[in-house]
Order: sequence, then structure tokens, then C-alpha cells
Amino acid sequence: MVPEDGATAPRRSRSRDDPAGVNYPRSVTDQAVHTGGPTPYTAPEADGFGGFVGRRCELARLRADLEGEGLDAPAGRPAAPHGRVLLVAGRPGSGRTALAEEFVRQVAADHPDGVLRARLTDPDGTPVPTERTARDLLRALGRPVRAGAGERELVEALRAALTGRRALLLLDEVATPGQLTDLLPDGRAPLVLAVSRGPLTGVPDVRPCTLGGLDTESAVALLARRAGETPRVTVDPRAAECLVEACGGRPAALVLVAGWLAAHPMASVAEAVRRFGDLPDTLPGEPADGIARGVGRLPRPRTHPAPAARPLVRALLLMHGSLPPPAARTLRLLALAPAGLVDAHTAAALAGCPVDTAAATLEGFVRLGLLRTTVVPGQYEVPGCLAPLLTVLLRESERPAEVQLARARMLERAVRLLRSCRAAAEPSGSPARREMAGLPRALRFATPAAAAGWLDSRLPALRAAAGLAARDGELDTLARRLVSALTRALSAHLRPDEAAPELYRLYELLPPVTARRGLHGERAAALLALGDLDVRADRPRGALTRYRAALEAARAAGERGAGMAARAMESLGDTYAHLGDRARATDWYGRALALCQSRGDLAAEARLHGLIGAEHLREGYWEEALRAWRAAAAAYRRLKDGRGYVRALEEVARAQEGAGRTEESLRTRREALRWARRPGSGLSDGLNRREVAYEMYSGEHKN
Repeated sequence: MVPEDGATAPRRSRSRDDPAGVNYPRSVTDQAVHTGGPTPYTAPEADGFGGFVGRRCELARLRADLEGEGLDAPAGRPAAPHGRVLLVAGRPGSGRTALAEEFVRQVAADHPDGVLRARLTDPDGTPVPTERTARDLLRALGRPVRAGAGERELVEALRAALTGRRALLLLDEVATPGQLTDLLPDGRAPLVLAVSRGPLTGVPDVRPCTLGGLDTESAVALLARRAGETPRVTVDPRAAECLVEACGGRPAALVLVAGWLAAHPMASVAEAVRRFGDLPDTLPGEPADGIARGVGRLPRPRTHPAPAARPLVRALLLMHGSLPPPAARTLRLLALAPAGLVDAHTAAALAGCPVDTAAATLEGFVRLGLLRTTVVPGQYEVPGCLAPLLTVLLRESERPAEVQLARARMLERAVRLLRSCRAAAEPSGSPARREMAGLPRALRFATPAAAAGWLDSRLPALRAAAGLAARDGELDTLARRLVSALTRALSAHLRPDEAAPELYRLYELLPPVTARRGLHGERAAALLALGDLDVRADRPRGALTRYRAALEAARAAGERGAGMAARAMESLGDTYAHLGDRARATDWYGRALALCQSRGDLAAEARLHGLIGAEHLREGYWEEALRAWRAAAAAYRRLKDGRGYVRALEEVARAQEGAGRTEESLRTRREALRWARRPGSGLSDGLNRREVAYEMYSGEHKN
């Protein structure tokens, strides 16, 4: 829910019979595991489970690697040109991200320039392009980025921004060594902490810390802390040790089983061991080797039928099977959350339930270990180890039509929120504000600051939602609406230079979508917008390519695309003029002029006559310039545009003077002055300056 004051919604006190249908332990509060997109470091809140458990040896090793010499030093080799890299390696569910976050918390004070985070693998297992990561990190640093900048430019800008800074860069879910080496900053000052599934060979001066399962003492302590108020774990230590062994000491599995115990206060630890052992270690519909087709990265197939084989799957099945049907369905649908990020609005749209119910359900999932909190209040993250497993459950439990409907509801909710966000930036009493006032309270923003804050915090998820919808191919209408609403909201709340990089990425999504649907006019408009951003970013050659593609799309649209075709031709002329190619600029202006004349667009005709005249003046073609500017003056007069008419007359006088027609030039300037003096001309502010210039000019010629 988005409260009117922009703050997070207050947590409701609930009885154990929660409206969401989940029994939550009264003594358990939110888990403070903060992950997500790249953000400046924020100190984690103290969680309600007693803090981080175990891993003392691993933390000590990371600290020793941080304070010791580089790996190159003992071998007599020169130090690496980049900062030291600490690596936390482990399989999904081993607690590698939690360990990295705990280490960050301990050493954050030693890095006064802040901590930046980035996740290098999407929830579906796709590696994140380096270009996107570098752009997001630069945005988090507040550094300007050119719209449409390439990977090399962005990486160099990021390295320059981090060089000499005592910062810590936490890179989670590193998929390949290349992802890491591309982002390593120059110099020794920044510290890089990487989290990966396995060793990153080829990365110089890397210090690996490989994780296995928790030791028995720490694992039992983790169970006791998260299992609720009842002392079931401490009074039955043997059963607790058996449960730890069955889970292989995996923190993610232990957290889920402890959540099950917390939600079932009358169940014993021995019963949990029995239920856990009776469950299969493959998901419904998953092949026996544990590899699901069409699904992101899943745990590797087991090599022997040990009790601890794939404990995370068993733990998830235990938890999923104990949830009431509405909550279980909501959990499965979280696999659709863009970038693995979800808030109450997203969950409510996916499940088709009220926002309050969705918020309560998400809070319950945090308590059960199914979600993590993030640095953004009210926003949660699906753990990376659970995301592919939830995808399998969703595919096997829900009909494709129902999944598509849930995705459509989520996109529609995002569109409505973005429209409300944009309306909040409009003046009070405007049509947009009146429309926003008619929306439900949960969709309204009280102030522009609240709307801007929401947009900034939800931008990674909104951007991911737009990308997924554009690639889906079945929700093209919603994809177009979402991109349109997001671009309008960004333009309303950000400065043009701040919005340009995000707008560029969004406009790039539209050409494939519009081409699929045969929407040539919309495709032309998107390509024109991209070309304009290329021009502003000083990439004229790229802009020419965009404008030519826009012209082809506009021509394919027929008569409805004539206006955009003329706009594309004019833009081509402007770009060639910027490149100094006057001949091509004049040619494209002439083509646009002919098209505008056939359409009866008098305003465009006047403007294009002026552009052609200006190019002729620059080349010293006085007669051609004179004809063009006279035509422009005639068009402005027909439009009753006094300002445009006076300016055209001044250019006519310049052309006459260049052609040696001094007397005609003086008469034309007198005519311009007479028009400038006319009431309602809009030129009274500049009248004195014009009169003085005219008198000086005419006096010189009289003498």
C-alpha cells in the first residue's frame, strides 16, 4: 500500500488467525536481510531473530584476507592494478549472501565512501549485461550517464568514479569471471566482495572463501532462534541434530523448516524430521535428475541418495504444503515478480486480493523465511535460491491462462500507479490531479515528493516489468502502455538529463513490440525519440540511422504517418546540418517541405522555408536564401504570427544586403520595424533594441 504521506504502511497487529490464512508466530519480527539493486549502503536494522548465526571461521578468514597482503606479493609479482577481490563461494541456499552482508556490516565503517550493491544474475538465471550493471551503479553514485552509452563508455565512467574512493562494492550472484573483471575498478582503494556459485578462475588477486553447511552447534542455534517461543529445539537436542543433518546444514533449508515449526507451535522437532524425510527431493513435474527444462538455474543433480540430497527442495515442499491454498498460490505467483522484487501492490495484483491482505501475506512470508526484506521499506526480494523452484511449482500448479492473467493484472496495476505518480507532479486543480483524486486511496500520492520517492525506489522493478512484458510477445498492448506510463512519470519527476538514460532504455523496447503488431506509426514515434536522444548525446551518426528507420516506418503507416515522415525528414536535415553537410541538409529540408505543402501544414512549411534559407545564408547563396526567406515570411503572415514574420523579414534583409541590394535591405528593415511596433505583436520587449540597431544602420549608410 502507498500511504498518502509516502511513508511505509504501519504494521497491523494480528491475531494468530490472520486474514491471509497463515498462522504466524507472535514473537517473530521481520528478517533484516537487505539485498536488491545497486544502492548506497544503508545500515541494516537489527532483526528479530538475534542477529547473524555462526560462520565465525569464515568471517575471520575474510577479515584476514582483507587485512593481509595481496596474493601477488609473496610471489614477487607486481600488485594487481585493481582493488582486492574477496570471494564468497557456495551453492544456492548455503547462506553466501547472508555471510557477505554480515561481513559488509562489520567492515562498512572502514569504507567511508559507502557500499554499493549489484546483482549480476536475474532470477531466471540469465547473467545481467555489464552495460546494465555499470549504468545502475553510476546512477546509484549520482554520476551523469549519456543516454544510450555503450558498455565500454559506461565501464570506464564507473572505474573513474570509483578510483581513489574508499568504497566497498558487493557483487551478488556473479555468474562468470568476465562479469567481475569487467567491473573491477582501477587502483587499490575500492574493495570488491563477490558472491558466486563456484570459483572464479582467471580473476587475479581473488581470495576465495568456500561455504559448506553450518556446523551443528550454529545450525541448532539458528533453528532455536527462528522456531518461535516454545523451547522445542532445546528440549530435544537429538531430534534437532537429526534435522540439521537432514538439511545438510544448509541455512536456507534450516530457515524454512524453522519457519514451519514457528507456524505449527504444537508440532515437535521429531515430527518435523519425519515429515521432512517423507518428502521427495524433486519437484512435481521435474525430471528425476533434478534439471527442469525451460527453467533457470536449479541445484545440480545429486550424486548419491544421501538424506541431505537437495534439502532445499524438501524444505520448500514442506513449507508450501503447509500453507493455506490462497497463501500457497500467492507464493507460487511470486515467481512472476519482476527482478525478484515484490511489494504489496505487486502481490495483490498477482493474487487478485486486497492490498492489505497482500501486505499481511508478505510480512508472513518474511517470518517464514520465504522472502527477504530490502533497503527499500515495503519492498521484498524473492531469495535467488527459491526463485527457480517457485517457477517449477507455478508451471505445474497453475494453468497457463491463469498465469498470463496474473501477469496482466500486475502490469495493469503498475500502469495505474505510474499514472497516479505522474499526476502528482501536475499543478493542483489540473485534469490529471482531478483524475487521481478519483482513484482508490491505495493508488494515490499526497505530494510530488512522495510520488518521486516511490518512483525512484520502484524503478528497478518497473524497468524489469517493462522488459519482461516487451519480450513476452503476448501482452504487447500492456507492454506499450507500461512503457508510455513509465516514460511520462520519469519525465515529470526527473530533470531531462537525469531521465534521458532511462528513457533511452525504455524506447528501445518499443520497436520490436510495434513491429510484431504492425503498429508502424508507434514504431516511427519510438525511433524518432531515440534519434533525438542520440543527438542530445552527441551521436549524430546513430541518430541518422534511427531517423531513416523512423522514415521507413512512417511511410509504411501510410497517410496516418505522413506527419511523422515529415518530422523524420526534418530531423535528418537537422542532423546533416549539425555534421556540416549543407547539401544533404537542404535536400532533406526540401523533401520535408514538399510533404508539408501537400498536407497543408502551414506552420511546418514556414519553419522549413526558414531552415532552407538559413542553410543558403551560411553558404552565401544570397538569391536562394532570399527566395526561401520570402516564402517563410509569407507563410508567417498568413499564420498571423507577428514574431515569425518579423524574424523572416530580418533574414530577408540580410540576404538582400549580401546580394548588394542595400536600398531594398533598408526598406525591408523598415517594414520589420513597423511590424514590431504593432500592438499585440509580442515584440515590445525587444523594440528599443531593434530601433537603435535600425537607426545606427541607416545612419551609417546615409553618411
